[in-house]
Amino acid sequence: MEDKRYAVLIDADNISSKYIGSILDEMTKYGVVTYKRIYGDWTAPQAGKWKKELMENSITPIQQFRNTVGKNATDSTLIIDAMDILYTNNVDGFCIVSSDGDFTRLVSRLKESGMEVIGMGENKTPRSFRAACSVFTDLELLLEQTQEVEDVKPKKAKVKNVLNQTTVENAIIEIIMENENKGRQTGLGEIGSRLQKKYSDFDVRNYGYSSLSTFLEEIESFDLRKVNNTVIVGVREDNSIKKQVVTFAIECVTQAGKNGLELGALGQKIHSRYPNFKVKEYGYSTLSKFIYGIKPLKITPLDENRMLVFLK
Repeated sequence: MEDKRYAVLIDADNISSKYIGSILDEMTKYGVVTYKRIYGDWTAPQAGKWKKELMENSITPIQQFRNTVGKNATDSTLIIDAMDILYTNNVDGFCIVSSDGDFTRLVSRLKESGMEVIGMGENKTPRSFRAACSVFTDLELLLEQTQEVEDVKPKKAKVKNVLNQTTVENAIIEIIMENENKGRQTGLGEIGSRLQKKYSDFDVRNYGYSSLSTFLEEIESFDLRKVNNTVIVGVREDNSIKKQVVTFAIECVTQAGKNGLELGALGQKIHSRYPNFKVKEYGYSTLSKFIYGIKPLKITPLDENRMLVFLK
């Protein structure tokens, strides 16, 4: 198969020259870069630091004067060029490098035309831009990785806008349980692919790992095993915790007496006592389904939004 062709368009107003090498190295994972353009006002004094990087990496600078104070003319020029390149049909995708959320609509428009769009920006980049991209990568992460390869001690970046690990864990559990309900096992590759589709900026390097398998191995909720040449991921069952939660739920409802206990209140009590307990890890889609499975308990609707739990 031929490598995919990409146009790399860089917003110099929002990106430092120190990232250039890391950006181009990262793009080798996706294909061949056929367009390398960078947009800014090259007459400005601070543009001087770019000269060496542009020459060494054969990047074409596109001049855009600041005609109006406070207005970013670079955005418009980059957007016009992106659309011109799109209509040439010479590329399979784009890499938009900026920390500016104003490019969100451009990314959406390129994807509407069937383009894959790789986004790169500093960790201050708004989530709207991140979510619009097919894949989004934090530049601080790439720079830190490059420094480690060069045996230079990296400065620890302040992480912003990174997905909470619990959110990722819950998403993986949903994928596994959905497959098990259909009688299918879940491979490591499928998890990586579906996470990337759901969260375009998901990257295990944000959590200090170099591979998805190592990331999952460190999470107590999952078991990994190799079947032939495929790594299968499953949810680790801890029946001792489940038994403790069942006993606790019965105790709470018993203490509530004949008036019963609202399901929402019971859920809060369980979460306070067992914060890491997740019903989806045990094959239940909701807390009510889990409570239905406890034989001494029954659930009765109180109104459209509330349910009461009683002893049978």
